[in-house]
Amino acid sequence: MEASDYLRACIRLHLAEGVGATTYRRLMEAFGGPETALSAGPTGWLKVQGVGAKTVEAIEAVTAEDVDAELAEAEKHDVEILCWQDDRFPRGLQNIYDRPAVLYVRGELRAADALALGVVGSRRCTHYGMEQAERFGQLFAQAGFTVVSGGARGIDTASHRGALTAGGRTVAVMGCGLSRTYPPENRKLFERIVADERGAVISELPMKTAVLAGNFPTRNRIISGMSLGLLVVEAARRSGSLHTAADANEQGRVVMAVPGHVDSPLSQGTNQLIRDGAILVQNLDDVLDALGDVGEKMQPVEETDKPALDFSQFTDVEQRLLKALCEGPRPVDELVRSTGVDSGRAVSSMTMLVLKGAVEQRPGNVFAIR
Repeated sequence: MEASDYLRACIRLHLAEGVGATTYRRLMEAFGGPETALSAGPTGWLKVQGVGAKTVEAIEAVTAEDVDAELAEAEKHDVEILCWQDDRFPRGLQNIYDRPAVLYVRGELRAADALALGVVGSRRCTHYGMEQAERFGQLFAQAGFTVVSGGARGIDTASHRGALTAGGRTVAVMGCGLSRTYPPENRKLFERIVADERGAVISELPMKTAVLAGNFPTRNRIISGMSLGLLVVEAARRSGSLHTAADANEQGRVVMAVPGHVDSPLSQGTNQLIRDGAILVQNLDDVLDALGDVGEKMQPVEETDKPALDFSQFTDVEQRLLKALCEGPRPVDELVRSTGVDSGRAVSSMTMLVLKGAVEQRPGNVFAIR
């Protein structure tokens, strides 16, 4: 991979342990650019706030060979490395204080991705949460927004999937290096985003960075930073999504939340956000209103209700199962508990309902009305 001296200098500083986004920015402010910063040497570096002896040693420890190896690893995985000055560096990230030093991009970022909305929520979510995340992902994409989320299980996955289903664009922000795929079951989702030219998978972390819990809180500021507004779909009281909402507030982004069931632990965080001032969102119009002038210029989308089912064409057992599914997607074991239909008969009846086109089967043996 051909790389300019400027980009190589960016990468060298970025690879130094202890040079995070804030320290990198301070170096740029002190010296004007990465090449000048490197030429300043230890004496100059020590004059920068937050740079001590350990950071100096770390910068000196990064060699040209380390930079070559990072560039080679990026090329191996079809990843491009962008620095601040690149025109394709996301506009929203340019304006946050702790913007990433560099951005690793697999896929393509476009200028239109500046019109983005973030969607976050719990990994261990309810079927209601999954349904709402996918619904809003579709609506946002249909309205012309790029959907930004974290690529994680649960709400993130559903929002990415919704955007793709609607034929829109989506960006997945990773909490690990792009040499890795996390979670592994989302490999096909990420491949689809890239192969179909429907967005990008990105990270600020060096290529081989492992999946570590401490990486995720810092990556959340990228999700909110790239977005005009952030929608929290479902979150527990101590969910990481609340930290993302706090980042969004600090960055001056619009914070929105989908209200949840009052007795659900996974709704306590979102309901608390609404109580504390987040905008309650039930549909796309609520979101467009919250965005002000930007929302007025976006394409409104008409949500159509699903046609009512003609229950007369189904057996008594099938009708009981369908009425339970009208409350939202359910796995078979929940249908058995709520309807009283024995498990064997429930399985066979659900198979018939799928064949009749009344319901669809989703991953995890979950069924939903078509």
